[in-house]
Formats: sequence, C-alpha cells, structure tokens
Amino acid sequence: MTLLTEALEARIGEERVYTAPEPLGRAAIRYFALATGDTDPSHLAGDVAPPTLICETNQYANLPRDADGYAGHGWHLEVPGTRLVRGGNSYRFERPVGPEDVITARWRLAGMTERVTGSGKRMLVVISEATYTDQNDRLLAVNEETLIYVER
Repeated sequence: MTLLTEALEARIGEERVYTAPEPLGRAAIRYFALATGDTDPSHLAGDVAPPTLICETNQYANLPRDADGYAGHGWHLEVPGTRLVRGGNSYRFERPVGPEDVITARWRLAGMTERVTGSGKRMLVVISEATYTDQNDRLLAVNEETLIYVER
C-alpha cells in the first residue's frame, strides 16, 4: 500500500488563485506589526508591510472557515491513516509591499514524495509554492510550504 495514490499524484500541478478585493491598507500593516511585536516605525505607521505579512494573512482569499476556524488556502488532501505535520516554509522576498498594493496569491501544488521516517513509518511530503504579485503583476514574494502526512 502506498500513501501517494494515483488520485493524489494526479493533483500535482493544481493551482488556486486568490486576488484581494481591495488594497492591503495601512491598518492591516499596522495591526500585523503590533501583533508580531514589530517595532519598525515604517511598519507601525503602515507605510511598508513587514515581509511575511502577505505570506501569513488570509484576507485576500475570502474563503469560508474550515472546521478548525482557518479561513485560508488549503489543498484538503485525503491521506487516510496519517496525521498532518507542518514541515515549514521557505520565503523569498522580491520587493517591499505598501498599503496601496492589491495582492494576488497564486498557489501551486508543486510535488509529492513518499518517504520513510527513521522509525519506519511512511510519510507523504507535499510541497506547495505560492507566488504573490501586486496589481501590476510585479512579483512581491515566493513562499514554498512543506506539509508532511505521517502514518499513524
């Protein structure tokens, strides 16, 4: 039996695109800075967004909350007999984000690989890539996210 089924493998390459209904805004920038303990004056004034804001916010997605209360992008993969573990994120920031920017996030299911843990349990490693652009289609950031489904 394999965790990487044909049905899951067929999903590799899927994309989802979310465009914010309005500019990011000074308040969103300021609130994120306050919530994260950021003391940079340009962030607290709402002039420039802290780098990870666009990667961590869900305000552009306008999605309903799931059973856990999360209202952001998710692939909702069915991998029976596993538990989900966040593997981490790798960010690349291309240019500062300002309050007037209208963010578009393009998520792509980049790949899946089945591996075995040191203790012999199977795991499915899922890689997603999100690219964030502004209203002029200029690249703002890239976020590579790793999720791991570990056999119970």
